Amino acid sequence: MTTPRFPVSHLRLKRAYEPVTPDDGMRILVDRLWPRGLSKAEAAIDDWAKDIAPSTELRKWFNHDAGRWLEFQRRYRAELQPHSPQLDRIRSMAEKQTITLVYSARDELHNDAIVLKEVLLEG
Repeated sequence: MTTPRFPVSHLRLKRAYEPVTPDDGMRILVDRLWPRGLSKAEAAIDDWAKDIAPSTELRKWFNHDAGRWLEFQRRYRAELQPHSPQLDRIRSMAEKQTITLVYSARDELHNDAIVLKEVLLEG
């Protein structure tokens, strides 16, 4: 694994339904769909990176089934490959400030934000 060009502490994960805190820094929603039942004011999202979220097909196939986690990671990484400019943009922002990748999944161990964070750190 390569060393990221920004402090690892500058890249965080947080569920959309958790309270917003000042140490979140820039909040980037990394889901294709807006979090159910959450207003824009409550979410306090600074940027919505839906282009780098898993495709609708992949999201539906995965369906948060932990048994599909390894294959989901492989497929999502493949989907991210053509999006290096967007990934580099987030990395550049993380050089200067804290970035919180916001996701809405209930499962905090098996979700797209975890994979995205790993990919960003591998940079």
